[in-house]
Amino acid sequence: MHFLILCILSSTGIFLIFKVIDRIGIPAFPVIVINYLAATLLGFSINAGPVSLSALKQMEWLPFSLLIGVLFIVMFFIVALATRKAGISVTTVASKMSVIFPIVVSLVIDPTDHLTVMKLAGIILAISGVGLTVYKPVSERLDLRTIYIPVILFFGMGLVDSLVKYAQHHFVRDPDTALFSAILFLNAFLSGLVLVLFFPKFHRWFFKPSVWGMGALLGAVNFGSIYFIIRTLNFSFATGSGIDSSLVFGINNIGIVSLSVLAGLWIFREQLVPLNRIGIALSIAAILLFTLA
Repeated sequence: MHFLILCILSSTGIFLIFKVIDRIGIPAFPVIVINYLAATLLGFSINAGPVSLSALKQMEWLPFSLLIGVLFIVMFFIVALATRKAGISVTTVASKMSVIFPIVVSLVIDPTDHLTVMKLAGIILAISGVGLTVYKPVSERLDLRTIYIPVILFFGMGLVDSLVKYAQHHFVRDPDTALFSAILFLNAFLSGLVLVLFFPKFHRWFFKPSVWGMGALLGAVNFGSIYFIIRTLNFSFATGSGIDSSLVFGINNIGIVSLSVLAGLWIFREQLVPLNRIGIALSIAAILLFTLA
């Protein structure tokens, strides 16, 4: 369970760093590109043993790592577009509700992961809790002409998490986790470099030490979010049994949302509406049900 706790803390760290860079006026795009470089270097540094190109080509998980890396950059732009067109509340709900996809994938491809009544109740509570926890009152009605953007985000984020689960279940063993993550982030970094060429307004930011510092911090926690979720999914007890993947994704998601909201409340003095408090209570209840399941 310590890998799962580290995953939740790492993912919450992503939220905190984005909050900080927004407060100090640093654009997110250059920090994100640098973060992928930092995550790549971290992955290669902790990988056991040297890596040859010929050996890498033999890795069955390589196509998944490359694809997920590209999707990371694509999802970044969709998140930015959804935030601008549909609002941050709708964007957050769409991205967090996508947890249902890796849960379903886990139940389908993992013969040891079964849907029980208690687990189903936990999933329903978790989805309800996430929706209420991230809810923010809005003064403007959602433009239905832009509703397709958060819908794309919903399916896109679900696809990314599902691919991570599929690759982990079939191909990525514990010794490969650092290398898998490093290649994933390397491809995201190279994709980001290509995109930088089309956004000259960000070029000057790459010469600022503060941007590199934030990028390095973001890269560390971003790497941790992928590395630790795979270690959690691969973990097995002394008896040989592991934690059901559907439970891992459920607990991980509601843990990130709840801890991020609490961090925003304590550190950034954000306010909670009554529905947010109900959402946190439902999330806690969902974690208890998952634990019992």
